[in-house]
Amino acid sequence: MTAGSVIQAVVIRFRLYECRPGLNALCGVSTMPSGSADISSILDRILDAATDNLRIAKILVQMGLDPDNVTYDAIFNRLLEIFIHNITLANLFAAVGAGFFVATLLMRTMVPLRVANMIGCALFAVFGALTANVATFLLYLLLLPINALRLRQMLKLVKKARHATEGDMSIEWLKPFMTERKYRRGDTLFKLGDPAQEMLLTVTGKFLVKEINVEIGPGALMGELGFLTPDNRRTGTIECIEDGQVLTITYDRLLEIYFQDPQFGYYFLVLTSQRLLQNIDRLQKQLATERAATTNRIA
Repeated sequence: MTAGSVIQAVVIRFRLYECRPGLNALCGVSTMPSGSADISSILDRILDAATDNLRIAKILVQMGLDPDNVTYDAIFNRLLEIFIHNITLANLFAAVGAGFFVATLLMRTMVPLRVANMIGCALFAVFGALTANVATFLLYLLLLPINALRLRQMLKLVKKARHATEGDMSIEWLKPFMTERKYRRGDTLFKLGDPAQEMLLTVTGKFLVKEINVEIGPGALMGELGFLTPDNRRTGTIECIEDGQVLTITYDRLLEIYFQDPQFGYYFLVLTSQRLLQNIDRLQKQLATERAATTNRIA
């Protein structure tokens, strides 16, 4: 073969290679990359396997049932057989623990909920130990001290709330959040209907609620009812009748502490309730006195 014929053969092959996509298209041959064909075949195989595994007959066989003889008795007997086969000490602990966890969903108060959760965690930890399941054992063993800590905090909060209802709670811890202010005899702290923006704690001196003629001494809160009124207005007029000192705190700051410390929030509600009850009792006594005076005048 001469050099010219060799070069001619190479050129012909090159041209045929360039025209190959067009020839393939004319002949109906797909030019899709082989990778796409492989992915398509893999997806087809996955769908076929899933369809085969989800066939009812195959599921029944996996459950140990005869697809040609599915009756209620056969299902019941199979379930009973599975139940009896799985009666072990470890599964018994797990079943009781699951019962306690379900009970937590039905409880409305936190203390019994935490107790039931701790019991459930302990039972599941035992289940993990008996079945040599390290992950289950460590998980529920870790949940035990967390629930114990939350339970202790809750019990402590309940104890403080009970002390608050008995009037034993001190608000000395509130003083660092308050601002000092001094008043002289004859000064008016605020008047009935004034906008209310702060609560006061008396330190020294004496103050008079003019509408009901009641004296307030050291260690008493004033202006707390304005915090609860819808329009934040003063419910009385307070005048200084003896030089004294008070500590004040704004309602905005008080609201922050109210939500951050449930103990103070509960105490504040008890305090305002007691104040309202005292006012009602005082009004009833005044009304009774006026009625008695009217009766005597008529007689």
